Amino acid sequence: MSPQSLTTRSLIERYQFILESMSEGVYGLDANGLATFVNPAAERLTGWVAEDLIGKSIHAFHHHSHADGQHYPQSECPIYQCLQDGITRSKENEVFWRKDGSNFSVEYSATPIILEGEIQGAVVVFKNISERKRMEDNLKQALTENRFLKEKLQAENHYLQEEIDATFVSEIIGHSDAINHVKEQITLAAPTQANILITGESGTGKELVARAIHEQSERSQQAMVKLNCGAIPQGLVDSELFGHEKGAFTGAIQRRIGRFELAHNGTLFLDEISELPMDAQVKLLRVLQEGEFERVGGTQTIKVNVRIIAASNKDLKQAVDQGTFRMDLFYRLNVFAIDVPPLRNRKSDIPLLVHDFAQRACKKMNKPFQGLHTPSLKWMSHHHWPGNIRELQNWVEHNAILHQSGLFHLNPMQHGGKPSANPSNSKPIPLEDAERLHIEKALSFCNGKISGRSGAAELLGLPASTLRSRMKKLRLLD
Repeated sequence: MSPQSLTTRSLIERYQFILESMSEGVYGLDANGLATFVNPAAERLTGWVAEDLIGKSIHAFHHHSHADGQHYPQSECPIYQCLQDGITRSKENEVFWRKDGSNFSVEYSATPIILEGEIQGAVVVFKNISERKRMEDNLKQALTENRFLKEKLQAENHYLQEEIDATFVSEIIGHSDAINHVKEQITLAAPTQANILITGESGTGKELVARAIHEQSERSQQAMVKLNCGAIPQGLVDSELFGHEKGAFTGAIQRRIGRFELAHNGTLFLDEISELPMDAQVKLLRVLQEGEFERVGGTQTIKVNVRIIAASNKDLKQAVDQGTFRMDLFYRLNVFAIDVPPLRNRKSDIPLLVHDFAQRACKKMNKPFQGLHTPSLKWMSHHHWPGNIRELQNWVEHNAILHQSGLFHLNPMQHGGKPSANPSNSKPIPLEDAERLHIEKALSFCNGKISGRSGAAELLGLPASTLRSRMKKLRLLD
C-alpha cells in the first residue's frame, strides 16, 4: 500500500473517530437520502442503533414529525430538501421520535456533500435541547406571571387607595333589638363559605354589614372588592367584572384586571345586584357554578375562589316574577339572607350614631368636639328618616359645618328635610356641600337608582353621565 493511501486511510479513520466522539448525534446520508453512517451519540439520543437505520430513510423513523405524532411527507422535510437543491438547512425546536415512542426537542443542521459539482449526500448533526427549551419555557412563564402579578398589584393598589380615600367605617353601631339581630346573623354567616344576600332600604348600611361579614370570615386577610352594579354603564359591566385584554374593544389600550381577579381568595361585594343586565347575570351565574371565566377579548380560562356578598334595596323575588332577574341566580345568591332594618325601626340607636358621626365629622374638619347637646336629639325620634343612616350622617355633617365651639347642636329638620331655623340667621354652607346634600336627597328619593326611568338623573334633569361625573367629584361614587 502506498504512503499516500495510508495517509488517506489515516485521515478517514481520524475523521470517523472525531464523528464517533461527538456529543451531538450525526447521520451520514447518501444521494438518495438513505443512512450510511450513525454515530454512537445518535444511538444514545434516539434509541435507534446503526443496524436499524443503515440503508434506510431516517425520516420514516423519527424525523420530521409534530409532537402530536402527525407526520408529513419526506419531500417537505428540510433534511431531504438540502439533497435536492444543495442548500444547507438548520432548524430549532423540532421534534425527533425515539424508538420507545417518546420524543424530544432538537436543534439540527443538514449540510449537503457536493463533489465535482454533484450532490453526493448530506451530513446531519443534531442535539437534544429539551432542557434548554424547558428553561426557556419556564422563563417565559415566569415573565408572564411577573407581568400579570405586576398588573394585578397595580390594580389592587389603585383599588385599595380608593378604599382608603373612602375612609370606610367598619363598626356597626347600635344596641337595639333590630341591630343586635343583624349582628347575630353576621356571626352565624361569616365563618361559612356561603354566598350572602343583604336586603334593606337605601342608606341602611348594607355595605357595612358586608364589610363585617368579610372581616369576621377566614378571608379577612384578603381584599373585599366592591362593585356597584347600578353605577356602571351597561356596555362596561363585563369589563368591570371579568376584565379585558388589550384591544378587546375600542378604547381598550391595555389589559384590565377585573373585580373577580382582584377578589381571588377574598370577597366580592356586588351592590345593587338587581341592576345587573340579564346577559351579565348569565355570566355571573357561570362563575358561581364553575369558578372560572375569561377576560373580555381573551381565550385563557381563569379560575378563581371568590365568596359573593350581594346587596339589593329591591325585592329580588319580585324581580324574578317580573322576569328582570334570573331565578337560578337568585337562589345561588340567596343561600343566607340578612335584612338590614331601616333607621325608623331602630331609633334607640340614634344617639350613639349621632355621637359617632359628629365626632368623626369634627375631626375631619379640624373642629373641637366636646360632646352632644342632648336636648337637640329629641326631635330626631319623631323624624321618619326616609334616607335612613345615610340621611342621618349627611345631616350631622351639615351641622358640623355650622359648628364652631361648645357642645354639638343639631338643628331640627322639617318633614321635607329642610332646616326649621330661619335661613337668614344661619351661616350659608359651601356650594359643594349644598350640591352634595341635594344629590343625596335625590338618590334617597329614587332608592339609590341613578339612571333610567325614575332615576336620580331624570329627577334632576341631568344626563346620567353628568350626574355620575358630579357624584365622583363629590366622592358619592367610586
